[in-house]
Amino acid sequence: MEDFKDSPTALVADVDCTTEGQPLCEKHGVQGYPSIKYGDVSELKDYNGGRTYDDLKKFAEESLGPTCGPGENLGLCDAETKTKIETYVKMSAGKLEGKIRNTIKNYEVEMPVMKKVLAWQKTQEGAKGEL
Repeated sequence: MEDFKDSPTALVADVDCTTEGQPLCEKHGVQGYPSIKYGDVSELKDYNGGRTYDDLKKFAEESLGPTCGPGENLGLCDAETKTKIETYVKMSAGKLEGKIRNTIKNYEVEMPVMKKVLAWQKTQEGAKGEL
């Protein structure tokens, strides 16, 4: 971690999930210890490679770096994602937060209902085929 102490672009941190770091660990789905996560702080991914310094350094050099996103990294996005980001950037924070709430509602509330209806429809189609 010392090698990245003053890095303006990289953060290497140690979090104790059994004490004051517990809420952070729960938020990011840490279930076992030790766990290594990497990537954008808004969507961290599990690291499952080797655990030596050399293994981690090689992974970082080969796999990590800037990723698609708003601002200076927009050029790293595919055309479809770039268009979406440009649309969202034009929205106010309040409107974007509302859109996020609506998307979460659709995912958590509407989608399970739709899946139940779809499963029911398929059983009905199967029943018709048996007649």
